[in-house]
Amino acid sequence: AGTVQAVSSGKGTCTVFRLWVAPPPLVCRRAGVAMAVGKNKRISKGKGRKGKKVVDPFSKKDWYDVKAPTMFTVRNVGKTLVTRTQGTKIASDGLKGRVFEVALADLNQDEDQAFRKIKLKVEDVQGRNCLTQYHGMDLTTDKLRSLVRKWQTLIEANVDVKTTDGYVLRLFAIGFTMKRPNQIRKTSYAQTSQVRQIRKKMVDIMTREATSCDLKELVMKFIPEVIGKEIEKSCAGIYPLQNCYIRKAKILKAPKFELTKLMEVHGDYAEETGKKVERPAAAEATA
Repeated sequence: AGTVQAVSSGKGTCTVFRLWVAPPPLVCRRAGVAMAVGKNKRISKGKGRKGKKVVDPFSKKDWYDVKAPTMFTVRNVGKTLVTRTQGTKIASDGLKGRVFEVALADLNQDEDQAFRKIKLKVEDVQGRNCLTQYHGMDLTTDKLRSLVRKWQTLIEANVDVKTTDGYVLRLFAIGFTMKRPNQIRKTSYAQTSQVRQIRKKMVDIMTREATSCDLKELVMKFIPEVIGKEIEKSCAGIYPLQNCYIRKAKILKAPKFELTKLMEVHGDYAEETGKKVERPAAAEATA
């Protein structure tokens, strides 16, 4: 928009245009972006919504005791954490199926068995106790590495066995050849035919020992290494062996869960009460 005005001078008349230009709109600069006031609703409101209140996740969780079967000396393995029951999400469902790996040295209070690791699986929850069952076994890596050396033959065998109570396990055996008494030769390598014979013996012994007992008795054979010593003894006629171990045992298939059978390997967990302390005679007299 503008106005027209005629201005006269001595020499002639000239026309002057006076233009009126509207002022620019008020501009708000926020985070490097130009925005007009009134267009964005958030700017005029001021401060945004307050953040969500931070809740400590551990306030919604409970501690449960992990109990080992009676085949081990120490029954209290440790503690585990789970979210408290809320709505349809039940705490015991979150605990069942958990697998704990514990050193046999801690379970039997014997440092000589520190190289063996035991797996325990939670089968049932009673009160604040998680009842576990044997789930597998393995050797520590450092023990396995220390056994493997030069100038000897390593022999391994594995077999699937079924115990009398319906557990299907896969057992892995390992053994090493050793020098005969008064042997001068540096190496002690077994021939391929001898390795095959030893492997067959290993499979036969593992099958015989495992199929004739239930899971609890089999674990009791693993702990003192009864099967490994039997392999060494029976294979001495083929080639002398040393460091024979059941390297690994894992459960492939377990029978249907029965609470009565689980309680057989756990016993009763009654509430622990303190021992009665006898008061001294002098204290009784004053009372």
